[in-house]
Amino acid sequence: MLKKRDLHDSHALYELMTHPDVFPFVRQKAYSYDEFLFLTKQTIEAEERGEIISRTILDEWGTPIGTINLFDVEGNAGFLGTWLGKPFHGKGYNQLAKDHFFEELFYELGIETVFMRIRMINLRSQKAAEKLPYVIHANETRKSLFDEINKVETIYNLYEIPKDLYTLHVLRNGNQQQQSSQLMEA
Repeated sequence: MLKKRDLHDSHALYELMTHPDVFPFVRQKAYSYDEFLFLTKQTIEAEERGEIISRTILDEWGTPIGTINLFDVEGNAGFLGTWLGKPFHGKGYNQLAKDHFFEELFYELGIETVFMRIRMINLRSQKAAEKLPYVIHANETRKSLFDEINKVETIYNLYEIPKDLYTLHVLRNGNQQQQSSQLMEA
């Protein structure tokens, strides 16, 4: 489902990223394939320095379909950035990728907080974020960070995913699934 970034996936990812429904919402924009290769190489090097955590999202056949990243990693926190190619929208890949990524971030890499800045015009992403039971709308609770990401003008909403709230969600869902399977056996 997820793997570390690799230059070999660049062609497939570049083709998916340039779709007009995807490109405006990609943080690391590349206007040519060569630029995408350069950005991917920079991303791999930045991960080695501990500045970013970046993974390629794969479908069930191991084909690259998007990326998921934690940008600006500092003090056990960072900003989530994810995109999927247009043919893969609405098929559940985004949630699956986030679940795998959060497991790695929170339980293997020591991240405590994941922030999301979502453009106010990106209603699709806002609705998706607000559906998640472990996401906090943080425009008011993290006012200084909200102001920082909106220095020039207010274009982003700020969301927060704390490790403890995510863990509570995972524990509850695990217990619900276990109870459901016990009821079905009875």
